[in-house]
Amino acid sequence: MGHVNNARYLNWVQEAVLDHWRAFAPPHAVAAHLWVALKHEITYRRPTLLGDEVIATVLLEKVQGARAFYETVIRRGEDVLAEVKSSWCCIDAETLRPARLARDVIARFFPT
Repeated sequence: MGHVNNARYLNWVQEAVLDHWRAFAPPHAVAAHLWVALKHEITYRRPTLLGDEVIATVLLEKVQGARAFYETVIRRGEDVLAEVKSSWCCIDAETLRPARLARDVIARFFPT
């Protein structure tokens, strides 16, 4: 039908969330933690066509325990194509168990 597969939206969300994490977290936290998606809720606004260039913008809404809650908006120019609410679990890179982030790491994402 000329539009991208639904899985492509999830790829964009994952890339955007992980890029956001790497941009704001200190290097020691990036090295010590991994992220696993728990849930995605996608609201499609317009079809994304094959070959479209899109921008995914993320907002970290809150961190609660080992979970982080993001909103990602996928746009083509000014057009909103999809809005995605997702939750992620922070995992200790060594033990592979859920891990809470230190307060100073979380503070980097919510400047006052």
